[in-house]
Amino acid sequence: MATPFLYTGNEGLYESESWAGLKLIRGERHILLEAPAGLDGISSAVYGGGMRRVERMINIYVDRFYRCDNPERDIAESLKEWGIPAEHTAGLLTAVQLRHASVQEEHSGDYSVLCCATAGVSNAARAGSQRTTFRADWTPGTINLMLAVDGRMTQGAMVNAVMTATEAKAAALHDLGVCDAENGLSATGTTTDAVVLGVSQRPEWALLHSYAGTATDLGGTVGRLVYAAVSESLRAAAAERA
Repeated sequence: MATPFLYTGNEGLYESESWAGLKLIRGERHILLEAPAGLDGISSAVYGGGMRRVERMINIYVDRFYRCDNPERDIAESLKEWGIPAEHTAGLLTAVQLRHASVQEEHSGDYSVLCCATAGVSNAARAGSQRTTFRADWTPGTINLMLAVDGRMTQGAMVNAVMTATEAKAAALHDLGVCDAENGLSATGTTTDAVVLGVSQRPEWALLHSYAGTATDLGGTVGRLVYAAVSESLRAAAAERA
């Protein structure tokens, strides 16, 4: 079963119901995901991105007018200020209010999955359409996904899971009627989205997942949780504006 969780107030703690030791800690300006052991990671994170070992993920709030030539430096300074180890940390920046974060999790006999999303669509865009682009531009991520899988996955399956998560995000935006403001077409994301996926690879899990597309149990779970988390985060923001 999916377990929705919406942060309230300035701080909060979420402890996974299906993965012992996995927790989310919300501070005034960040949401920190800490795993009980190191994870195999793949991400587009501005700090600690790529394919590497991950022990924690952090989503940091910045003002929507934030601009900086060196976001990695800013994240490193924030980690130092908060006493969070920089090594094996994947860091994201967001201009979305953290109180609109959504957490969803689901488990089966072959894996457990947790998704934490912060979503805003002020710069919604449609991939594949003719629109304004830039040679190099950077702004804080608008739809940030932190995904943690307790299970065993090949590297190919990890890439496949990121694909499935992206498709689910696009489906959520379509069903909510979010459009690219520049051309009016259905949006597939925003211009500044980011995703981090961490996998435990614990040998206790018998099944090694070689795929994580929509035809697989694992891919189906990833898709459902991303869809639910993105939708809930956007609805929370819309309800506050209403």
